[in-house]
Amino acid sequence: MSDIYYKKEIKFKLFGIELGFDVAESLFSTFQIDLGSAILLRNIPQNIKPKSVLDIGCGYGALGIYLARKFPESQVIGLDRDLLAVRYANKNSEKNKTGNFRAIGSVGIEEVVDQKFDLIVSNIPAKIGDKAIEEEFILKPLSLLNEEGEYWIVIVSALNRLIPRIALKNKLHIQLIRKRNGHIVYKFVNRNLNMNPVRK
Repeated sequence: MSDIYYKKEIKFKLFGIELGFDVAESLFSTFQIDLGSAILLRNIPQNIKPKSVLDIGCGYGALGIYLARKFPESQVIGLDRDLLAVRYANKNSEKNKTGNFRAIGSVGIEEVVDQKFDLIVSNIPAKIGDKAIEEEFILKPLSLLNEEGEYWIVIVSALNRLIPRIALKNKLHIQLIRKRNGHIVYKFVNRNLNMNPVRK
């Protein structure tokens, strides 16, 4: 890649899907695909067939581009507030020939508030503050789910003090899917359903 910000290429393979991501020096997780992202992707079921997918905080496109390849019939949108990340996500989409993915610059979900999605994913950033996590990464995204839609998140273990509390406070339907290597995967189903935690 001819780009003054370019650092290197990262290779990623999961369930037979092989991808290459060009990354810039200042972006998140430029040594390898973030472990939390890999754990999240490993736990999303193979048999679902979403038509519309949203990746919130997409970075250079690891989650969204993988899902675009995994679900070729879907339309996948990635959002990020960092315009350099958006540039790299779109270039990585071209690199990996995922024409069903595009990244958009957006603080939170403001650029897609008029759309609905079957599947939403996010590797939630740990350092943006509790209020921002609750509003921008939990409550507002849940309002974009189609009926029967699912919102999958991965968090670092330090945030586990926060996520169950948000779910209880807002009566959200939440399932704890997996705990591994300092990360926790949760699935939300519908913002308006009563909380029903499942531990594994």
